[in-house]
Amino acid sequence: MSATSAIPTVTRRALAGRTINPVGLGCMSLSWAYGGRPSDEDGIALLHRAIDLGYDHFDTARLYGQGHNETQVGKALVGKRDKVLLASKMGIFATGEKRGVDCHPDTIRAELEKSLTLLQTDHIDLYYMHRRDFTVPIEDSVGAMADLIAEGKIGAIGLSEMSADTLRRAAAIHPIAAMQTEYSPWTRQAEIAVLEACREVGTTFVAFSPVARGALANGVRDPQALEEGDIRKAMPRFMGENWPRNLTLIDGFNAIAAEHGVTPAQLSLGWVLGKGDHIVAIPGTAKVAHLEENIARWDWTIPADAMAAVDALINQRTVSGHRYASGMLPTIDTEDFAAA
Repeated sequence: MSATSAIPTVTRRALAGRTINPVGLGCMSLSWAYGGRPSDEDGIALLHRAIDLGYDHFDTARLYGQGHNETQVGKALVGKRDKVLLASKMGIFATGEKRGVDCHPDTIRAELEKSLTLLQTDHIDLYYMHRRDFTVPIEDSVGAMADLIAEGKIGAIGLSEMSADTLRRAAAIHPIAAMQTEYSPWTRQAEIAVLEACREVGTTFVAFSPVARGALANGVRDPQALEEGDIRKAMPRFMGENWPRNLTLIDGFNAIAAEHGVTPAQLSLGWVLGKGDHIVAIPGTAKVAHLEENIARWDWTIPADAMAAVDALINQRTVSGHRYASGMLPTIDTEDFAAA
């Protein structure tokens, strides 16, 4: 989108046959990835607070805490299940004998049954393949998920970190409600082809890490000070000589936010939602203060000059380092930029 293009007004948006707040909640941080997890009591309290604040889209996955996250979300939604669009994912196996990605039809069905039990529900509104299984035709996996829709066990099909070509192949078998991929001012791979493909086939784009894993929420100054086990410590953008370069961009981004009277996180979310009216975002957090901040300006429409300033400052050419370490890249189907 150019600086002169019309920026969508941020209103409630469509996802999986419903109209939702465009700022949803990524629940991963309550179980895994960014250092120590909060207590179960605090996690459930945060989920309840999210509902009170107007969050009506929760995103979880079997991978997060190896079932812990689904269990916690399930407990939090007892008596509140009708208040949120519930999304979960299957397909990535990180423990035990099975490791890697498995989206065979039989596996999809078996994993769904486990998720239904953990989530304490009889249906999941939006069910994703967490990654592309390159050993199974996407048509076969989508066909299996379509059977689950017919049985009333899931409401809609989602794909995660997959390419425009994969989306089109999948959509030829059954409508695809959502494509979930990382997207923020400093992660632009979706702009290569996926964002437009989503618009073409009527798929909502769900942006995860829309505040750049905390970097564009003024949440990281020294990656070495992050807690043990925090996955950002192994991500190239937070390492070595890349970080000081990226920190300079972050300081400039923070200045743009201050100029427009919003926090950096709110600016980043406004930027994401301003890139298309078929986009929703799912920032994650384990802190109530951030939960409140992320939704407080959900209806703020980013001005064209702010959009242009962010685009000029932070983009594929100015950010140092890839979003993932090299070992992760073969598992990602999303289009990528050529190496510099």
